[in-house]
Amino acid sequence: MTTTPNCHRAGASFNFAPGQELARKYQVVNRVNARASGELYLLSEKATGIERTAKFFSPEVDPKNRIAGACAMKMHRLRHCDIQFQYRTQETISVDGRDVTFLVSDYFRGEELPRFVSRQPGGRLSPFEGLHLLHALALGVQQIHGLGEAHGDVAPDNVLVRRKGLGFQAKLIDLKPGLQTKSEDFAEDVEALLAIFQSIIGGNKAFITLPTAIRALCQPRRKNAVRFRHAADLRLHLENLPWT
Repeated sequence: MTTTPNCHRAGASFNFAPGQELARKYQVVNRVNARASGELYLLSEKATGIERTAKFFSPEVDPKNRIAGACAMKMHRLRHCDIQFQYRTQETISVDGRDVTFLVSDYFRGEELPRFVSRQPGGRLSPFEGLHLLHALALGVQQIHGLGEAHGDVAPDNVLVRRKGLGFQAKLIDLKPGLQTKSEDFAEDVEALLAIFQSIIGGNKAFITLPTAIRALCQPRRKNAVRFRHAADLRLHLENLPWT
């Protein structure tokens, strides 16, 4: 364990500087994402130059490393799911005398979804492009559901995306650890995907101009109703979308 002289109080940032050495193995490249539970950084292995993603957990939020440990175990269980980061190892450093745990995963060269969408013409994707991205996300979450797990934290800020060929590749940054998965949790993941889809094609402002088949996906869910019980149901619906 190495010591890193950065102040980290509740609500503060680790503020690791580019080039800073961590755990004697890694150098900081830049910060990718920040959440209440911690921060995501891009690191480079000193010995090889291989880029890695690292999630640092706030000691105020996770003082006994229970969240970090649960995340590591869930990432390991989902290691064959293409949409998840591939977990490598857990490390600990000292920041101002307090132990800080971080999980090291493979790196994915993508862009945060909100930033990616903001760069598109009109600040949104076309409906057809949005369907391609929704399909990629549904296909990825289907793998998670197929293992009897729900992701539990599907949100725009948790999606990294890049274009590939006619479609997209996507990764989910975070997940909800320790979730005792129930059938409704699968449906909630799917509803979160549909909410992302609606937001990236323009939200409520674009609703009237959308084709009927797409408007049906953007309709508010009726109370206690379940449209898709599983990500596989959504994927199959998209692949057989009725246009007439």
